Amino acid sequence: MPNEQLRRMDAFTFPSYAIDLATGEALFDYALTGPDGEQRFTEAITLPLPAEPPSDETVATLGRVLELLHVVAGVSYYKAAAPPRLVLPAPLGAAATALVTAVYTKGLAEYAYRNQLPHVLELRPEVPAGEVPPPRVYDDSDRRPLSAVGGGKDSIVSLEALRRAGFDPVPFSVNPNHVIVSVNEASGLPALAARRRLDPVLFDLNAAGARNGHIPVTAINSLIAVATAVLHGLGPVVMSNERSASDPNLIWNGHEINHQWSKGVEAEGLLRAALAEHAGLTEPYFSLLRSLSELHIARLFATIDRYDAVVTSCNAAFKLRDASARWCRNCPKCRFVFLAMAPFMRRERVVGIFGGDLLADEAQIPGYRELLGVDGHKPFECVGEVEESVVALSLLAAQDQWRDAPVVRTLVEAVPPTAWSTAATSDVFTPTGPHHIPTPYTKTLDSLT
Repeated sequence: MPNEQLRRMDAFTFPSYAIDLATGEALFDYALTGPDGEQRFTEAITLPLPAEPPSDETVATLGRVLELLHVVAGVSYYKAAAPPRLVLPAPLGAAATALVTAVYTKGLAEYAYRNQLPHVLELRPEVPAGEVPPPRVYDDSDRRPLSAVGGGKDSIVSLEALRRAGFDPVPFSVNPNHVIVSVNEASGLPALAARRRLDPVLFDLNAAGARNGHIPVTAINSLIAVATAVLHGLGPVVMSNERSASDPNLIWNGHEINHQWSKGVEAEGLLRAALAEHAGLTEPYFSLLRSLSELHIARLFATIDRYDAVVTSCNAAFKLRDASARWCRNCPKCRFVFLAMAPFMRRERVVGIFGGDLLADEAQIPGYRELLGVDGHKPFECVGEVEESVVALSLLAAQDQWRDAPVVRTLVEAVPPTAWSTAATSDVFTPTGPHHIPTPYTKTLDSLT
């Protein structure tokens, strides 16, 4: 479909969804509609099958989770045209409606900002009238947790903390790449994986110039994880999202623009409330690291060495031609994670993990100036707060092994005195802020100290 026809689309709808419990494949249908006709999409999500067929109760609860997933996953296709109307397929309760509204506005805020589409930030879904049948209560609170694994330091910290605290976690991922597979193998724990296949038509439209941009993919993957946990009779989905994920990158048209919105505490709370209201789950989902800073998580990771040869937090590395590459060493994420790990490790160890010394490379200085708030705003990447970067730099400047590194010397001179004053009183190692960690899990991280 030509771009000019896409731009005239005036509504996004959700025709149907279905799941085949013999294969685990769920098909989700979507449509962009307008005066020139419609553009249809079908997404396929395949859940791993349990050893035994699920009970009727499980199937009923799974169906409720998939109803939410159907609506939330549609965000990938909505953005191709960003029409003014979002027409939901069935009645939803207040909590579920709040989740959907936020996913399509706050979750697409960076997309709206980059494409200059302020109407997206004001989008309100059209919810059909009618009563929503109450769900069965599904008590999963005391079952084995499903621990989401992304291959980076954060999910490794959660997985190891859960294991050492005796919770017997099950690693989980969506479309696991070679890094995630290697991390699961290093853990020695049997893992589960789901597959998500976007409709190829979307890629064709993108190649032809359709609107494109960042989506709240964590919200989608989180619901896929919850569906997997329900199907396998497991307990809560444990994420590894830290407190800085709630920190916006900038303000635009009076709205916060946060690259990591779907990893933030607001999104977590909305998802929990929607799953409780719509699917009856008593303890569906939480982040174990919510109260911690990235720097605190890096310090905990330094106590674990079994993953040094496989860990990566670099998103760009997955796109490199060398399948064995784990770090591109030239992106905001690489720069920040190196800076965060370095104060708590021998220099040889962190250089070995990354395959190079970023703090000896003067070409990294402009990127580090952004992370430190000296130039521009915080990058649109999953990186920590500016204050954390300044604290990490101050720790490095006090260590013999790092203070003479070319990048450290230059950055110490560039950071303004006010930033040093803030760093001196920082609470980056004090757990703070709202969280949804259930009582049985509140002491879990103590197993790493």
